Amino acid sequence: MADWLTSLQTETPQQGFELALVLARKGVAYTQTSAEVRERLRPEYAENADSLTMASQVVAIHFQTVAAANGYWR
Repeated sequence: MADWLTSLQTETPQQGFELALVLARKGVAYTQTSAEVRERLRPEYAENADSLTMASQVVAIHFQTVAAANGYWR
């Protein structure tokens, strides 16, 4: 695994949220390493309200972590 995450520091909350999205996507890619499998599964969860809610929760948890690392941008 290549080092790609060098810091949780961001200049703005918007950048922090975007980092949270990247963290969520990277988490899925590290968990399911086959892009083919991820692509095949996408239609199943893309229209499932529970799956989308859980995905949003993962992003929210990552955003909490990034916000804390940035002192809530104070």
